[in-house]
Amino acid sequence: MPAEPADGAIETRGLEPVPDSERSGRVRELVPTWVAANISVLLLTMGAGLVIFNGLNIWQVLVVAAVAPVLSYGIVGLISIAGKRGGSPGMALSRAVFGQRGNLFPGALIWIARWGWETINAVSGAYAVLTVLDLLFGIKSNTTLIVVTLLFFVGCTFVVSGLGINALRVCSKWSTYLFGGFSVLVLGYLVLTTDWSAVFGKPAGSTAMMIAGIGTIAAGGISWVPSGPDFTRYLPRTASSKGMVGATIGGAGVVVLPMVLMGAVMAVGTPGLATAQDPVSFIGELLPIWLAVPYLLVALVGMLLINSMSMYSAGFTAQTLGIKVPRAWAVSVNAVISLVFGFLLMVVATSFFGSFISFLTLLAVAFSAWIGVFGVDMLRRKSYDGAALLDTTRTSAYWYKGGYAWQAMTAWALALAVGLLFTKVDWFSGPLATTWIGQNGLGWAAGIVTSAVLYAVLPRSAPTTPAAAPAGEEPVLTGSATG
Repeated sequence: MPAEPADGAIETRGLEPVPDSERSGRVRELVPTWVAANISVLLLTMGAGLVIFNGLNIWQVLVVAAVAPVLSYGIVGLISIAGKRGGSPGMALSRAVFGQRGNLFPGALIWIARWGWETINAVSGAYAVLTVLDLLFGIKSNTTLIVVTLLFFVGCTFVVSGLGINALRVCSKWSTYLFGGFSVLVLGYLVLTTDWSAVFGKPAGSTAMMIAGIGTIAAGGISWVPSGPDFTRYLPRTASSKGMVGATIGGAGVVVLPMVLMGAVMAVGTPGLATAQDPVSFIGELLPIWLAVPYLLVALVGMLLINSMSMYSAGFTAQTLGIKVPRAWAVSVNAVISLVFGFLLMVVATSFFGSFISFLTLLAVAFSAWIGVFGVDMLRRKSYDGAALLDTTRTSAYWYKGGYAWQAMTAWALALAVGLLFTKVDWFSGPLATTWIGQNGLGWAAGIVTSAVLYAVLPRSAPTTPAAAPAGEEPVLTGSATG
């Protein structure tokens, strides 16, 4: 399928693999990409939750904040290697694993899960706008203003994500510089004003709560795993795989570690932080207005970028489900959904933090079953047939039996069930949630292990023999799996 190059302001390429001639990306560009994916004040709230709900002391929070991004974004980096190999978005490459029809099932679940992630970010962005309006002009929140701020935030998200990869790269680069600078100022302010005897005097919590905390923080990174290839498909095939993993972990870790620690320190002075309905306005209470307003504005840009990246990937996922519209317009479906759900969360829900943690937990479980299957397949696979990825008919090499790779489907479905068995959230509790795995919040890990082991031991699906390529066609659609 022909496509215009992605060198312009608006990316026009959809699911089709990126030819070698357009692979001008660099590994170091992944650092600001994953920095931008984590610029969210929600990390402050999650850090506070580790102290208030998990009962951890500052040293335990440090361990959680260091381990979680290495674990979760290490997986993101590893799966993103498939992007440079196949040159296609993650959920398009997934067709090679599950079959053209089979891929619709994990694809639909992942697409729906993104609704929640985009809703959470839209709400956080709207709260940031409301807090700035209150601090600067004394304008208090009301239902009409909530609708207006949500429309503003989601509209900006739609524009940036619709422009495509080049716009995301530029925005990520500058937001990284700005957010880094203001975070240093906030950290300095906290160092000077915090009661450090209270911070270091807090007793240690249990090991189980530490492990559960790692799972909670890591869940945010796990949600990015299927999107990893979306941001590496413009890298040349010769790009360093180790460098890709390192840049992914480094970009995320440089934000997650200090933000979670800052949230834990803030919890000492504001113990109601983790239980607040509004996860943003506390910044106006803890910081002077000269620092709070610019910090919130920069964080607002960061949250807009997170949502833009999510919607960018969601557009590809929608296309893999058969929604036959350009990627930019496919994004509009998620934009409308995040508006509706965001309004309900801001006006109807009684506990933002409880809803957020429950969502993160279920999100990680939903993605984990796909991760195990796709990861094992990526280790085995020597090539991705670009033509077969786009061919959704019976002639596709990835049609398998009736459009399904039953081995992948079986491993995915059973792993999804296993993950839910060990999971407990506010409105759902699996029958095995009281076991050691469940109490340590490792339902998502059980899902990854189960799907990986099952898929590894089941016989491999035999691909349908693809039709021969037209004479003289440039072989740019097949990527080497050896990197």
